[in-house]
Amino acid sequence: MMLGRSPETPARRVDSGGLSAHILPTSATMIGVCLTALYISLLGPPSEGRVLVDKLLALDGLVFLASAVLSFMSMRLRQRAARYEALGENVFVAGLGLLALGGLVLAFVVS
Repeated sequence: MMLGRSPETPARRVDSGGLSAHILPTSATMIGVCLTALYISLLGPPSEGRVLVDKLLALDGLVFLASAVLSFMSMRLRQRAARYEALGENVFVAGLGLLALGGLVLAFVVS
């Protein structure tokens, strides 16, 4: 017998969330990647290009945050789980594209 549970009440099983279970931690990691790249861009001399990179990476961090929130919502809200999961996946892929663009711009601005 497990502590905290009576035999009459079965444990409520929570679905792992499918793809959302992978998107949520990865989005959180990508927020850290965006912040790291943002601080790396601050090492270079001030320029218009660096301001563009800073804004791109800051925006991308927010995109990954939205993806993480949508993934979390899809795991918690069963009624619209598929909709939130699909939306979270699309936002995540958009965030990856924006991160690639930010990295490309950063490579040309720093050199």
